[in-house]
Amino acid sequence: MRYNTLANTGVLVSELCLGAMTFGGKGFWTNIGKLPQEEVTNLVKIAIESGINFIDTANVYSEGLSEILLGKALKDLGLQRQDVFIATKVRGRMGEGVNQVGLSRLHIQYSVNESLQRLGLDHIDLLYIHGVDPITSLEETMRGLEEVVQSGKVRYLGISNHPAWMVVKANSIAGQMGWNKFVALQNYYSIAGRDIEREIVPMAAAENLSIMPWSPLAGGFLSGKFSRQTQKAGDSRRDAFDFPPVNKEKAYDIIDVMQDIASAHNVKAARVALAWMLRKKGVTSIIIGAKKEEQLRENIASTTLLLTADEMSRLDAISELSKEYPGWMVERQIADGR
Repeated sequence: MRYNTLANTGVLVSELCLGAMTFGGKGFWTNIGKLPQEEVTNLVKIAIESGINFIDTANVYSEGLSEILLGKALKDLGLQRQDVFIATKVRGRMGEGVNQVGLSRLHIQYSVNESLQRLGLDHIDLLYIHGVDPITSLEETMRGLEEVVQSGKVRYLGISNHPAWMVVKANSIAGQMGWNKFVALQNYYSIAGRDIEREIVPMAAAENLSIMPWSPLAGGFLSGKFSRQTQKAGDSRRDAFDFPPVNKEKAYDIIDVMQDIASAHNVKAARVALAWMLRKKGVTSIIIGAKKEEQLRENIASTTLLLTADEMSRLDAISELSKEYPGWMVERQIADGR
């Protein structure tokens, strides 16, 4: 297991991050996973023993149950607090009240306090805002985030599912006010969904932000269970919850190349998809989820798969993004070397 720096903080996080979305299973979240405490604790144990020191959850996962199960697993395993880096999120609806959702200072304060109680911790290492709040100003949100950092309840800040311009604007506000800035981005990124390479990846490089891809296997579509011949896996969350959106015809072409490379290495296609992502520019830690021990161990093994330059080129070519404006114009105009 390799460790990468979280932006310019000096904090080292493992190149794989254990995602806790499958923990619990309540309401809508049963479509993702419904692991009970014993299995949650076992997965956390395996992850820690493999060298993973980074675990990601969210207050909305299973309506708070994911945080509760993760907190108990950490306690039952007797882990030293400084040996594990915990991320959670704020924004989603956590009750029926009109203010129990969003990114107001009010909701941020309540949510952080409630997450800490569920997790059984005295601080959150990394707090992400989990999406855009269309009615709350970025100034209000950044002030609320600064308050929870200054209170000692949160160490670092991250942002998820936002366009690049909003990230830069939010950090500009924080910089002008002398507040803490975002240091991490959590976005959907997979070999079948490379959209963030248009604007977000270049922005992250320019702003020195860490990228933490979620759903690197495209919600299981790249697990090796799906092909043109097998469009229903029978035991994948994709069968019931077809998310995130994927251009399936293009994805099948990608899977064909992945399967060919996987066969050459005598591994599964999922390992190839993760190994490809581990080599992508700007990626700090990939969030991997699992419902079974075997699945987690298979994903962890991706860290030992070294793809050749030719294999990376083949994967890059088959999954390449179509050119969009202004990208193609920028490429044309800088072709003279300026």
